[in-house]
Amino acid sequence: MSQSGGRNMAVWTIILTSAALFIVTLDNLVVSTALPTIRRDLHATIQQLEWTVNAYTLTFAVLLLTGAALGDRFGRRRMFTVGIAVFVLGSVSAALAPSIDWLIAARAFQGVGGAIVAPLTLTILSAAVPPERRGAALGIWGAIGGLAVGLGPVVGGAVVQGFSWQWIFWLNVPIGLVLIPFAMRRLDESNGPNKSLDLPGVGLASTGLLGVVFGVIRGSQIGWGSTPVVASLTIGAVLIVAFVVWELRTAAPMLPMRFFANRTFTAANIASMLMFFGMFGAIFLLTQFLQTVQGYSPLSAGLRVLPWTAMPLIVAPIAGALSDKIGGRSLMAAGIALQAVALALLAAVASPTVAYSDLVGPFVIAGIGMGLFFAPVANVVLGSVRPQEEGQASGANNAIRELGGVLGVSVLATVFSQNGGYQTPQDYVNGLAPAVYVGAAIAALGAVAALFITRKRPPQGVIERIPELSGSIADPPFESA
Repeated sequence: MSQSGGRNMAVWTIILTSAALFIVTLDNLVVSTALPTIRRDLHATIQQLEWTVNAYTLTFAVLLLTGAALGDRFGRRRMFTVGIAVFVLGSVSAALAPSIDWLIAARAFQGVGGAIVAPLTLTILSAAVPPERRGAALGIWGAIGGLAVGLGPVVGGAVVQGFSWQWIFWLNVPIGLVLIPFAMRRLDESNGPNKSLDLPGVGLASTGLLGVVFGVIRGSQIGWGSTPVVASLTIGAVLIVAFVVWELRTAAPMLPMRFFANRTFTAANIASMLMFFGMFGAIFLLTQFLQTVQGYSPLSAGLRVLPWTAMPLIVAPIAGALSDKIGGRSLMAAGIALQAVALALLAAVASPTVAYSDLVGPFVIAGIGMGLFFAPVANVVLGSVRPQEEGQASGANNAIRELGGVLGVSVLATVFSQNGGYQTPQDYVNGLAPAVYVGAAIAALGAVAALFITRKRPPQGVIERIPELSGSIADPPFESA
């Protein structure tokens, strides 16, 4: 392929994977501002509304590893388009939902499509750009993902106020229908190293993560000591241990455990989990604070959070390009540290009558932190494994950070409930402040974890000489920052 042809292919890949990532990430939060309208139209209980949000998050989180494995087995471009088609069908079903139970099931089906698409966007993009430009490309990818998180509440509020809640889901349909034919024509096909599908691994990972995530979600609702929650967490943990044992023994694992013998891979994933823990948990409570305590409409509340959630659109491409030159360690550590500082400042100034001007500074700091983190982490994770194993690494990183988000929302919601509630504005702030302080502390631990990432990228050719996990468990010589 000519240089101009390769550049053209890379541009198309960035556009298509970023657009796909945008719609599947947007649906994590887009429904949140539509919940009051959905409650009235479909006569939903508060528990059913919670599952309207959680059904998508649950299937999305637990099937990410499976989505990456399917791409490796059946072709990444093929499964990418299949995932978009599933997501579109789920969106149509959600828009046509005649009842809340139907809507919950449709949201779960959407999550299946999203779980197939999300890890493959990263793998396909990484393979389409030359190594020296991968950081910049992943910076754009990270910026689009961060923008989708930020625009979720804004888009949801605008659509509900301007049209109806059904249009939240209809918006996905034309985008998906355009992406499918372009993806088939403009993306290269590729497979992972393992042609056989690790069905026992898929089953153990999916059911184990389902048990843990279900237990975490239910724990904040019915109590962490309740029998269903304890049983779900225990069974999930046992199945995850069984998954690790199986992956160590099978000849063709869906997630090689030797990845975690690499200090960079492990540190980057721990940092990702802790970053998303603090970020998603805090956003969940702070967007409600702007509406419940300060009386803003859903659209107004979403717009006021934009200094935080839209900042990655500016910062992430710059950070991605810098990561090619200076490595990801310092950028990631600084990004999570800024996030922790911002959350602590927000907790400190929180009051029923706090002026919005007092929130803008911490919002901007948090947004810069997100941008510094999002782009380098993808480069670091993919740079720590073989090129043909990037699908597995991407699935693992996506799953771990989504689990961090689920844990953050559930744990911070529990801290909130133990210290405050919705009775009065001051009661809400009494719960908000300690919860956001906990998020800040967890994010600070993520900054420490990022410091364990190695500094330098490997020389060319070293990446092909990777020792297997046998004998001593030492850091492979290809660790990347």
